Amino acid sequence: MERKNLCAQIPITLHQRVAQGKEASDCQTLGDYITEVPTAYYDYIEHKGESSMNGTKTLAFQISEELFQRIKDHLSYESSRTGKKLTQRDFVLGLIEQALAEAEAARNTATPPSGEDIPAAGEQEQKTE
Repeated sequence: MERKNLCAQIPITLHQRVAQGKEASDCQTLGDYITEVPTAYYDYIEHKGESSMNGTKTLAFQISEELFQRIKDHLSYESSRTGKKLTQRDFVLGLIEQALAEAEAARNTATPPSGEDIPAAGEQEQKTE
């Protein structure tokens, strides 16, 4: 693909957000990230109202600055140790999948009290009178 330079003065706060976004992304270079952001924006505008997330959902939450810094330090350490960049997304998804697998395994091996069945997630007990 042919490329062309794009240069513009932007507010420092926006520049900081762009730098943080690039770090959190899977993009290897700032050029790749700057290409991805307006592409996603224009795709969104063109397909507004359509489901363009391909069955995915967003999970967002706020954390303390201290925890955020601990996570960033861990990601940096793991990236240096393995030689492969570990993103925030991959790290959090890995933790969620590990916790769910452990919880599901525990649920599947739990012995119900007095021989009762443990209802599966989403099932409700139905009592007969």
